[in-house]
Amino acid sequence: MAERADIDIAARLGGAPKHDAQRVARAPTTGRSTRPFSRFEWMIALRYLRPRRKEAFVSVISIISFIGIALGVATLIIVMSVMNGFRHELLSRILGLNGHVVVQGASGNLPSFDAVAARVRAVPGVTRVAPIVDGQVMASSDGVSMGVLVRGMRRADLKSLTTVSNTLSPGALGRFQGGESVIIGARLADKLRLYPGMTITLIAPRGNVTPFGTTPRVKSYTIAGTFRIGMTEYDQTFVFMPLEEAQLYFNLDNTVSGLEIMVADPDNLGDRLLNSISAAAGPYDRVTSWQDVNSSLFGALQVERNVMFLILTLIILVAALNIISGLIMLVKDKSGDIAILRTMGATRGAVMRIFFIAGASIGVVGTLLGFLIGVLFCSYIEELRQFLSSLSGTTLFNPEIYFLSRMPAKMEPDEVISVLIMALTLSFLATIIPSWRAARLDPVEALRYE
Repeated sequence: MAERADIDIAARLGGAPKHDAQRVARAPTTGRSTRPFSRFEWMIALRYLRPRRKEAFVSVISIISFIGIALGVATLIIVMSVMNGFRHELLSRILGLNGHVVVQGASGNLPSFDAVAARVRAVPGVTRVAPIVDGQVMASSDGVSMGVLVRGMRRADLKSLTTVSNTLSPGALGRFQGGESVIIGARLADKLRLYPGMTITLIAPRGNVTPFGTTPRVKSYTIAGTFRIGMTEYDQTFVFMPLEEAQLYFNLDNTVSGLEIMVADPDNLGDRLLNSISAAAGPYDRVTSWQDVNSSLFGALQVERNVMFLILTLIILVAALNIISGLIMLVKDKSGDIAILRTMGATRGAVMRIFFIAGASIGVVGTLLGFLIGVLFCSYIEELRQFLSSLSGTTLFNPEIYFLSRMPAKMEPDEVISVLIMALTLSFLATIIPSWRAARLDPVEALRYE
């Protein structure tokens, strides 16, 4: 044993002749090989990860790889959650205000709407049907004018529209009756400097017909209250008016613009339900789903989401390439140690597992840290936005541009799991080539040049 140890030491220091090194490499070993991923392999792998003075450059690469994977996973989770939040908020507000399906008359206006509404209401899967009157007008107050959309609705239908009714100012629904009251968006009230109880003037381009042509219709209404659903475009453009008054104001007689229909599952609105609604409405009425109206918007969001996923995946890929370069340098630096391990009885599989553990540890710990950062960031994203806004003195995520008053973030468990699996897979794949090179290292050649 002492002779064997002397030969090992001599070979390690480079003082052994060639035939001695070969004899050491060919020397039979005694004892049993360790089981895969044993404590011995973990001990050596983790020791190689510890920074040492002569291996400082390799340690720097490992740290960069670790930080890159953590930031890549966190960024991917945050961006995907924000994109999901945007889609969820836009979908809930657009559908909550405009309905999932709209039935209109063949010529534009819909006559006998109560009878049609009763038939559509009996279709399985339909949860709400409300007649509406829509029209573009100009709202004016104290010299300030804005284009708005007037929507005529019955008070009971407006009350059942929880997206709006749950945000109404106190007493607004009780005063929403007769022909002299309207409910306006809170942002519109702010821009026109109006409060409940004050009057707003509405100017319709098509009013009374006179011998000199059609004159604009101008009428003032008392503001019964305000609403704020959190979507800027709606809060500053919508004005709700009692249905009967809207019919008189827009000269629609006993017709409406259409029927707003809510269904139980708008995401899975299929042709079968649309055909049932169309059959109940009648052969001369047009049926339009929310997917047809907003297909370009949500299609663009889906494309942007997929592109962002691919771009941010490159961050993780670059970090995985850093793992490869770091492990290759580590294998080259530890070639003498690998040769000694082989001569002492370590199998090629054991050497490969040692370097696999060293590289995979960087990927696993970096992925878990990135997951933790991403979850915490998404959980407190609105508080962080407000803090950064107050710190910088600027408005981050301006609601005038992004249409939402809060920064949305909605984590989907399936997407988070897919991000983690992708990061771990890239990390594991990055360790295969360096580990294989370490296992294929010839101990004779390694000891010859030590």
